[in-house]
Amino acid sequence: MRRVQIAERPNWRAVAEELAFRYHTPGGEPYWREDAYYAFTLAEIEDDLETPSAELEEMCFAVVDRALRDGEIMDRLRIPREFWDYIAGSWRGQAKNLYGRMDFSYSGDGPAKLLEYNADTPTALYEAAVFQWRWLEDLQADGRLPADADQFNSIHETLIEAFEGYGIEGPLHLACETASDEDLGTIEYLGDCAEQAGLETWLLPMDAIGLTEDGQFVDGEDRPMTTLFKLYPWEWLFQDDFAKYLPNANLRPIEPPWKAILSNKGLMPLLWEMAPGHPNLLPAFFADAVDGDALGPDFVRKPLFSREGANIEIFEGGRAAESAAGPYGAEGAVVQALASLPKFDGMHPVMGVWLVASRPCGLGVREDATRITTDDSRFTPHAILA
Repeated sequence: MRRVQIAERPNWRAVAEELAFRYHTPGGEPYWREDAYYAFTLAEIEDDLETPSAELEEMCFAVVDRALRDGEIMDRLRIPREFWDYIAGSWRGQAKNLYGRMDFSYSGDGPAKLLEYNADTPTALYEAAVFQWRWLEDLQADGRLPADADQFNSIHETLIEAFEGYGIEGPLHLACETASDEDLGTIEYLGDCAEQAGLETWLLPMDAIGLTEDGQFVDGEDRPMTTLFKLYPWEWLFQDDFAKYLPNANLRPIEPPWKAILSNKGLMPLLWEMAPGHPNLLPAFFADAVDGDALGPDFVRKPLFSREGANIEIFEGGRAAESAAGPYGAEGAVVQALASLPKFDGMHPVMGVWLVASRPCGLGVREDATRITTDDSRFTPHAILA
């Protein structure tokens, strides 16, 4: 693994606009970055990232099963009790999941370490699936990458296959908070994949969703909603006034309710309890039950519901060394042994392995000058070189 500096495509912004990649330079600050790329060997991808991701996904299923049998765990995850049966029903009914992203610290030297699992509403999907593939093709076409260069990236075709196998009858509604270009771009892209799978799709803002007198959900034109992809976290949804109608509504949500267990940072101590010493896991504990000897003096504190790096704190020698602001923390926290991100040319990359229908199928690399990856961190493409 290495970071390779390379000239940008002179027309990449025009290509981005042509392909509806609107959030490549939000507020004038670059999000997409292609003055460098990360190069991997095939063995690094297959052995160090793809295979561990598949194994960890199976372990996550075991965590869900265990949590639903143990109310103490559900309480620790701060999941409201009135939704436990709803979540358990989705698990017992084998409700299908669509996608997620596991974030790893990995340098090419030693096993990748799982930092967290964005199992419910991950973004950075379109650029991983489509735009970095276009980058690869363009650089192969102009001779700057060899013809046999490849990419860990079958996200697009795997999404289409997943939608084909979902068994969705009627239209698929897709909703998000449309003020965010990234969120809107994500549901537009997923809608395109669903249409390529033969589905009818309707996109709408979350606040356009309505409720009938008999407790059924409708869209902004009063059309019944039977399957909804919601780019809206379960922990937020559980706090909304209309959440109490979900268990009895004729609505199939994507992601399924059981994903609320895996999208919680409490997943990390639960995985560590299950497999202490696993080569791809870091010692992790709920903040009120820390094994100091196993954790060590260098660790990270993460709120249970934190997203995009918000309220993350890094401690070194037991003292606060770096932090990011945000609105989370009142719900409780976990602590996780520090796996310092590698540093290439002053940048700290995080490896985001995409799973679609629980199958690892792609990689997105985000990097930052700080050790905390936030929504301002940059997306940098990758290539597999012989």
